[in-house]
Amino acid sequence: MPAAARREIRSTVLLAFPLVVGQLSSIFMNVIDTLLAGHHSAQTLAAVAVGSAVWSMALLIIIGVLMAVPPSVSQLNGASRRDEIGPLFRQALWLAALLGGVLFALMRCSGWLLIAIGIDDSVRPEALRFLLAISWGAPALAMYFCCRYVSEGVAWTLPTMLFGIAGLLLLAPLGYGLMFGAFGIPPMGAAGLGYATATVLWLQVLGFLVYLGRSPRFAELALLRRLDWPRWRPQWELLRLGLPMGVAVFMEGGLFVATALIIGTMGTVAVAAHQIAINLASVTFMIPLGVGMATTVRVGHAVGRGDIDGVRGAGRAGYTITLATQLLSACVLLFGAGFIARLYTADAAVYTLAATLMVYAAAFQFSDGLQALSAGALRGLKDTRVPMFYTAFAYWAVGMPIGWWMGKVQGQGAEGMWWGLIVGLSMAALLLTTRFWRLAGRGLSAVATARV
Repeated sequence: MPAAARREIRSTVLLAFPLVVGQLSSIFMNVIDTLLAGHHSAQTLAAVAVGSAVWSMALLIIIGVLMAVPPSVSQLNGASRRDEIGPLFRQALWLAALLGGVLFALMRCSGWLLIAIGIDDSVRPEALRFLLAISWGAPALAMYFCCRYVSEGVAWTLPTMLFGIAGLLLLAPLGYGLMFGAFGIPPMGAAGLGYATATVLWLQVLGFLVYLGRSPRFAELALLRRLDWPRWRPQWELLRLGLPMGVAVFMEGGLFVATALIIGTMGTVAVAAHQIAINLASVTFMIPLGVGMATTVRVGHAVGRGDIDGVRGAGRAGYTITLATQLLSACVLLFGAGFIARLYTADAAVYTLAATLMVYAAAFQFSDGLQALSAGALRGLKDTRVPMFYTAFAYWAVGMPIGWWMGKVQGQGAEGMWWGLIVGLSMAALLLTTRFWRLAGRGLSAVATARV
């Protein structure tokens, strides 16, 4: 392997590792919510599960829109236009506050949605209380991702890991205290968990803002040295770039949520087995997701400095790392399926089906990893509109119909629905990977034309 390729792989790994840990921290925050709710009562667990699903789907678009920040910052950084990063960040912070306000308003009005989707009367009131409580953290969540993304855009990903771990450590005692009653506060159930999460989100964003303002690493950028009022043109540029990303992320997340809802009509065993398998698949997905985020930064930096060979090198490094990590994940899921399933449950029917679904998860490790990596590489090129249509087609015109036909029409149950996931992810991987290498092969002029 050439020395330049080894250096690129090393740089990508150093960028990606904190991102993977930060993403895993977010996953384990959900695990803590589930564990605390489960120890409170079955009703609370159901309420938190429903509320978390609604909250997660709503914030996907917002996080996706803010994904416009890393490639914008990395391209400015690569072009040695670092003096423009501060103004861009301040405009992005205004946009994040606006999006957070929209998310807050949506969660305050979520009661009608719970009724519309038919949530059981025994669960709906507590789920609504959870959503009303966590809604107070919506602006903080959006601004936190804005801070995180500007740091990642200048290739400094350690804060993502540190603030992610800090949030995880804070949520456990605070969530327990507010849910079960402590610190002189009466037990609040699911609402307590929502307030705890909102509090942690505000602490995270305030800590990140202080860090950005005081760290010598960001002193040159003067991110918070002045107050800029919102300006239409940079706001529109961020939205023009970010909205397709938000839609694409929502399309992918929607596929998995819809699959879970359909499997929910197939009985307790299918639901439990699906939850086990998808939980493990979500953990393994954090690795290519982190590598994809790092590749966004590396590709964007190369575009900024006008280095098409650097774009291709960053892409090759990302794909090499992803194929290696996904091979490892696939082997763990394939050969450890039965053992891992038994760690979750002693129910023979559940762990047998869960082990089977883990084999399916092993099968889509490569396609899931490649589509995540390719999406990240294309974000580095600021190519977002065509990938949005590709993902919509792959997941909803191919994956979901096949899953529905095999799972419901052909009666293959959860296994049939997972075939839909495999085909949809594979189609997305094929389309997005081809798109990246086609643009990278044509040169920077093709990249510029593609994003007009």
